Amino acid sequence: MNVATSLTLPATRRRSRRWSPGLVLALFILALSVLSALAPGLLAPYGPLDSDPANRLLAPSLLHPFGTDALGRDVLSRTIHGASLSLSGAAIAVSLGLFAGVGIGLVSGYFGGAVDAIAMRLVDVLLAIPNLLLSMAIVVTFGFGTGNAAMAVGVASIAVFARLTRAEVLRVRALPYVEAARGSGVGEFGIVVRHILPNAITPVLGLAALQFGTAILAIATLGFLGLGTPPPTPEWGLLVAEGRDYLAFAWWLTTLPGLVIVAAVLSASRVAAEIRREHQ
Repeated sequence: MNVATSLTLPATRRRSRRWSPGLVLALFILALSVLSALAPGLLAPYGPLDSDPANRLLAPSLLHPFGTDALGRDVLSRTIHGASLSLSGAAIAVSLGLFAGVGIGLVSGYFGGAVDAIAMRLVDVLLAIPNLLLSMAIVVTFGFGTGNAAMAVGVASIAVFARLTRAEVLRVRALPYVEAARGSGVGEFGIVVRHILPNAITPVLGLAALQFGTAILAIATLGFLGLGTPPPTPEWGLLVAEGRDYLAFAWWLTTLPGLVIVAAVLSASRVAAEIRREHQ
């Protein structure tokens, strides 16, 4: 065991890993969502665009568990196929925010001085703008679609990743083993990559899991507002929007896809909470 590991791992006790029912359920929901995104044909009983006007606005049943929409399309199949756009968009958004935010926070926290001051003022500017407003402005500027919506949500999340990374870098930078590595002749790049980043990244990964759920909700919100993928392509936010005109007598069009969004977001939040608990 090296010096860095001995200083960062708890020496007095090891925390046993317990898989609570809530965590197991959250992981199952996320796994099912990912499977729906990667191979929707395995789970969807119909195609996302298959319509049958004779069976329009059918209530949920064994044949159509989520009912059918105004064009006779199976809502469950459209929800399953919509996972691909929604989850891939969330993954793009989190990846953009994570890599850009970690880079900014790492440089800012390690070098300090003028670099830190300038970077944090830019981060403060991003934090001063509401995320939804910033995302809408970016989408309106660069065009509609899930890809642009994902990039917009990712840009809006850079600031939170940067601030957390900077705080963790400042904490780790003050630990004795970093000074020992510097005194032994390790270069700045080696210190950052081998000693600081590995010991500062765990809470950032917890934030990434939390932001994944937030990104799903944000992209669904943009889709609901008509700023995401245009119809008839299924996307979770768009599915909720398409059913709002029928809510009084076809509640399943909005409610059931909405519950899928809620389940995915809460599952990501539960996994993020577990990562934070393991880090503490």
